[in-house]
Amino acid sequence: MKTSWRSASLVATAAGVLALTTGCGQDNVTTPSSAAQNVGATAPAGVGSVGSVTSPSTGAGNGYGADGSQASSSPAVVAPAGKLTVASNPDLGKVLTDGSGLTLYRFDADTAKPPKSNCDGDCATTWPPVPADDATAGEGIDKALLGEVTRTDGTKQLTVGGWPVYRYAKDVNAGDVNGQGVGGKWFATAPDGKKATLADLPGLSVRKDAKLGDIVVDKNGRTVYRFIKDKAWPKSVSNCTGDCLTKWPAVAEVAANDTKGVEKKGLMGFTRSDNGQKQMTVDCWPIYTFSGDSKAGDTNGQGVGGTWYAVSPEGKLVGAPSK
Repeated sequence: MKTSWRSASLVATAAGVLALTTGCGQDNVTTPSSAAQNVGATAPAGVGSVGSVTSPSTGAGNGYGADGSQASSSPAVVAPAGKLTVASNPDLGKVLTDGSGLTLYRFDADTAKPPKSNCDGDCATTWPPVPADDATAGEGIDKALLGEVTRTDGTKQLTVGGWPVYRYAKDVNAGDVNGQGVGGKWFATAPDGKKATLADLPGLSVRKDAKLGDIVVDKNGRTVYRFIKDKAWPKSVSNCTGDCLTKWPAVAEVAANDTKGVEKKGLMGFTRSDNGQKQMTVDCWPIYTFSGDSKAGDTNGQGVGGTWYAVSPEGKLVGAPSK
């Protein structure tokens, strides 16, 4: 009897430990209440889709922006699109957002005629497709442009102008545009379904940068730079050739009346001696963009090598150390 009682006691104790262990394990994988928040809620590191606890699976080199962490088997909770709105971005112009103010994106690998999404698996974890069922057009959006496409899993995805639209997992606040230009294939969506862009910018204009102040930008809103090894007098000379010119593309000649806010004196084009092409100058200094700037508003070329600097409206080097 004593032996049987001990055996029964040990079995009961083991069962209790197992129950506690199983319960803790369940608690660890239970979707937290925050996962049910709207798509504007802050997501923890590694979250694959906004509003879910799914993480992208291995494949950091897939070009989608996945972080390479192991995916969870928990189903993703996808927030509804709601009433679409138009937001104004200083670098991109008019941008389409969902009902929570999150930026909507389009993928260059997709098609609009006919509508087709080519973002599945890990891609759809990092770029959650926007559901089509409850989407409505807000002010400034033509409801006739809203449509839907059936994805490979049978769900309906919202399309705008034929283009399937997505959110980006790393956008956690209304107005974020962290997905702009990712992989050279993902772009914020304009209200008509096209890529958001300040297409109405003149050939050269002035942009107020938070760190650099007033700087010159090209027709695409990209920062313009000067090379301190160039010459402006007695004639404009570019000393950036070959591989340098690949990294720092020369700004093509712009008509003087196609500029805004830039000092007119010394605003002209000149003929490069290496390839015969026309390059623009500001205050007679040759100007360039930087291949390392992936989108409008980037200033990654500022101070590179201690020889490249953004340009002021007067053609001066911005932020260069005084001699």
